Formats: sequence, structure tokens, C-alpha cells
Amino acid sequence: MRRSLLLLLFCMAADARGQISLRTGLAQDKPVKPGMIYHAEILIRNDTAQPQEAKIYQTDYLFYADGTNEYGEPGSTLRSNATWIDFSPALLLIPPGETIPVNYSVTVPESVGGEPLSGTYWSMLMVEPIQAGDSESRLPRKPQAVEYGVRQVMRYGVQVATHIEEQARYDVSFTGVDLIAEADGRKVLEVIIENTGDAMISPSVWVEIYDAAGSEKERLMGSSFRLYPGTSVMQRMELNHLAKGNYEALIVVEAAGDYIVGAQYTLVL
Repeated sequence: MRRSLLLLLFCMAADARGQISLRTGLAQDKPVKPGMIYHAEILIRNDTAQPQEAKIYQTDYLFYADGTNEYGEPGSTLRSNATWIDFSPALLLIPPGETIPVNYSVTVPESVGGEPLSGTYWSMLMVEPIQAGDSESRLPRKPQAVEYGVRQVMRYGVQVATHIEEQARYDVSFTGVDLIAEADGRKVLEVIIENTGDAMISPSVWVEIYDAAGSEKERLMGSSFRLYPGTSVMQRMELNHLAKGNYEALIVVEAAGDYIVGAQYTLVL
């Protein structure tokens, strides 16, 4: 499954949007040691005046610079921690205006496949509303006129990341750098960054632009992001304040306090 927004075609009932919301973050990180057990929770609120239902289930999670998101079977990816996680309940009935916890525990093994643990292991806990009238619903079904159409069902994905920080290896690669001329005349520098280490990073990214004389002409800041091992992102930065000419671009990634890497490229505007 490769989409976080599901489009379902079936008998129309109440709109899913605005039924429930999360009162905890969409990413939950925990530094641990091998053999450790820890506990956490996800808080789910009913924002309506009627009882609401939701289901909780697991997936793995990968993403790439081309915009692809992969939600694989739990435990199917190399650094998945899905099989370490126990959660309850899997089905929720939330009274109007109330908040219900989903409790989970993570049992960190001593090793995986006989190899010592290192870096980051992660997966997703999905929170998805159950519509009144669906086969999974336990609420009384109300008689209503049947209509057919497309309904959007929004689900929340909570990233559960377990970090073996003492054995983490940080590394990134620049796997693509392109200067793009947009149809409206804008010049955009596209940089693809791949995490080739074994630990998640939330880096700072910037580009320093120098002219032929070596004077810094511009410094462009990238956006913030989480980058898991084996995943990649694209950073796009506009170069609208530079005159035509040749420039040197120094692309810098800084993460984890003392990890910093840079690469230099020639740009012709």
C-alpha cells in the first residue's frame, strides 16, 4: 500500500474528516539499550457530539525522494521494529468529547538475526476512523437513503522509532543535484539526500553560493525533515536573486551534533 490518503468507493455515510484527532505527536522516539522494555501511549480524541470508532494496526514505513511512500507488512523491512511492539486496544469506541489512550510496549531484543543492534529501528501504528455503517462498526446502524460516490478516509500514521544511540553510524549521500528551470522562469536547485547510515537523522541542510571571485552571494536554508536509514528526500531551493554567470555551490548537511558533510558543485545560471 503506497498512499496515506485512501479513496474508497462504497455507500456514502458520514464524512470521516473531523471525527477524531490525535493528542500526541506523529513521531515517538526513544533512546534505548538492547534488552530494554519501554511503554508509551497514543491519545485519540473524539471531536464530535456522537460516539466514534477507530481501529489501530501496524505497517512498516519507507519513503523516497520521488515522493513514493511504502507502507509494507509489519516486520517486512530490514530495520522494522514492528514485531517488538505490543499494543492495546486494536478497536476503540470513543464517547463524545473524550480522549482514549492506546497503550503500547516495545521489547527491544538483544540482537537481530544474530547481529548486534545499532542505529534506528522503526515502524508505524496507524489510527483510522471506522465509519458508521461499515462492517467493522459496532455502533447501531441507522436507516438512511443509499447514495453512491467517492469518500475520503483520512488515517493517522504514528512513527514509533527505537534508537540504539551508542552504536549509531551516521552517513548521508548526495545522490542527485540538478539545476531546474521552471516554466515561470524561476531557477531551482534540487538536491536528493539519502541516509546511507544506520541511524535516523533530523539534519540541518543549507547551500552556500559563491561567485567566481570566491565571495559568498547567498545562503539558502533547506526545510526540516526526518530521514531514516535507506530513505531519501528532495530539497528544493530557489536561486532567484543571482545574476547570470558561473557559481560554486557548497551543499552542507549537519546532524547528530558533530556529524557534518558537504559537497561542492558548479552552477551555470
